[in-house]
Amino acid sequence: MTDRHDPARRGFDRRRFLTTAALGGATIVGASALGGLDADAAFAAPIPSLDPAIAKSAFAEGRITAIKGSVLEVAGSYGDRHLIQLTNATSIWKLRTTTADAIRTGDGLYARGVDMPDGTIAADAVWVNIVNLFCTVRGIAKDRLHLTHGSADHEVVGRIVPETTTASYLGGALTPDLSRVRIGQSAQVLGAWRPEDDTVDIARVTVGH
Repeated sequence: MTDRHDPARRGFDRRRFLTTAALGGATIVGASALGGLDADAAFAAPIPSLDPAIAKSAFAEGRITAIKGSVLEVAGSYGDRHLIQLTNATSIWKLRTTTADAIRTGDGLYARGVDMPDGTIAADAVWVNIVNLFCTVRGIAKDRLHLTHGSADHEVVGRIVPETTTASYLGGALTPDLSRVRIGQSAQVLGAWRPEDDTVDIARVTVGH
């Protein structure tokens, strides 16, 4: 008889439970076990899982090609393909914390979760259309910033979203006051890409960093 207290057996049973729970939609891996939930966490260095049953976090990125129930089919940037399983423990960000109803075919995606034996990734966190741009402010309007980024000075329109867009000056606290943003400044813009018009909704603009 196998000792039910054997560590290897406990790990296997736990893994099987996670798989069953992911496919069944039960509450499984909470995002707090794998890392932060905010937009910054999408670009943070991976941290060890807090759950001893999870060896490491799995990551996937690409464009969503199909949505079948709670599974997202994703075409990666380098020809790879992923199946992302959403559960009721999945945190979803699309400019702000939202629900799976906000996800659309054609959206870009960055996901973090746990590899399942069936080949899916049970996601604890999904960031939809998230962008992190290092750019230069070229123009300022009431509801937008005109930006350029990259060696080719690619032009981007950053939309200022009421009650959402914030600024940070010289590493200070976030504020909704964008009055100190100046033309010519270098800026880091964290936000959500809008596929329909190729603009970016700004979550945060950091200047003087």
